[in-house]
Amino acid sequence: MEIEIATIGGYEEVGRQMTAVRAGDDIVVFDMGLNLSKVLIHDNIETEGMHSLDLIDMGAIPDDRIMNDLEGDVQAIVPTHGHLDHIGAISKLAHRYDAPIVASPFTLELVKGQIEGEQKFGVDNDLVEMEAGETMDIGDDVELEFVNVTHSVIGAINPVLHTPEGAVVYGLDKRMDHDPVIGDPIDMERFREIGREGEGVLCYVEDCTNANRKGRTPSESVARSELKDVMQSMEDYDGGIVATTFASHIARVKSLVEFARDIGREPILLGRSMEQYSGAAERIGAVSFTNDLGMFGHRKSVDRAFERIMNEGKENFLPIVTGHQGEPRAMLTRMGRGETAYDLEEGDKVIFSAGIIPEPTNEGQRYQSEQLLRMQGARIYDDVHVSGHLRQEGHYQMLDTLQPDHLIPAHQNMEGFSGYVSLAESQGYEVGHDLHVTSNGNTIQIVE
Repeated sequence: MEIEIATIGGYEEVGRQMTAVRAGDDIVVFDMGLNLSKVLIHDNIETEGMHSLDLIDMGAIPDDRIMNDLEGDVQAIVPTHGHLDHIGAISKLAHRYDAPIVASPFTLELVKGQIEGEQKFGVDNDLVEMEAGETMDIGDDVELEFVNVTHSVIGAINPVLHTPEGAVVYGLDKRMDHDPVIGDPIDMERFREIGREGEGVLCYVEDCTNANRKGRTPSESVARSELKDVMQSMEDYDGGIVATTFASHIARVKSLVEFARDIGREPILLGRSMEQYSGAAERIGAVSFTNDLGMFGHRKSVDRAFERIMNEGKENFLPIVTGHQGEPRAMLTRMGRGETAYDLEEGDKVIFSAGIIPEPTNEGQRYQSEQLLRMQGARIYDDVHVSGHLRQEGHYQMLDTLQPDHLIPAHQNMEGFSGYVSLAESQGYEVGHDLHVTSNGNTIQIVE
């Protein structure tokens, strides 16, 4: 059976992921993501009303026109998890394909939200829910399997295509967390079985976000412990405390809510994405917040929440807000610019329970946000966080576990691939032979 892999997006940057695997006459598309930095660099752009071709020209979503060169039919669109760099282009591109969108429950709930908010295209693809550990037939000779992984969002999976030539493992995005705060640990046992059964692993596509970093990525339980320590150190502070994290990081939001109450403060979630992600997690039963937890996404309701905090005393509250990357319209950035009723004063604490996404736009915006906060006297608690991506020792362990015949580095630019290339070469792989360093818009023939 011919096996061909199209590297459509996410092979020159961190963002807009999209990969297609052709096995014979059947094609499966993994991820359709957005490069948010290409949007944020423009003022007041609302992608919901934009045409896909304009977004492609901006470099914001994958240029999927290379799909015309693949000889076969798309049988499924499979987002690996709910981050925008993996699902943010589904509402712009999925309607081009007569294929269902197959995802884990939380990811599918977020995809529904993307589709409902779309203003330019009608997306009528069937939505199919599939749990980690389940399988689905793709055509007559190929099977799709979801393997549970741990990441900085719940419901993450690594999809595996089982073909007569061996398995194709799409390894974006994960860390090896054996003690997650929510959900099951990464299923390394199943990965080991896949590496040893049948024809083994034909090809492994791997996320290289942290491939230049030595050591091992810590568990989310480590971040939870660090966050608890930081917040307990503030228990006697009688001024304002504000926290920000990835809205999609439900485990981290859950920890912030719990620790706020532990130190006698009422948590309130503020910002549109905070309301969207936490609401979605509650709807599918992945997390249960108390009925009195306020979640406010619309501007007027957010403004009223800030007014209530100031009227009742900000020492009684912990606003958990959007804006960890310094996004211009996010809540924390507005607070730093003095555009809300919340009055930041000398000595107030701001907890960034998030790392900076390694991309120049994010780095610049985050720097500006922190400077605005400091100008108002805020004290910054930075990087109370652990990454959702493997470091070098995790990559080594995955190679040892899967023993793939071919490797394709993804989710980085050429500089970011360097650490992974060095590690793979140390394990006997050779660039141009079985280690395929590629870019957007290419196809790689694995089996002719």
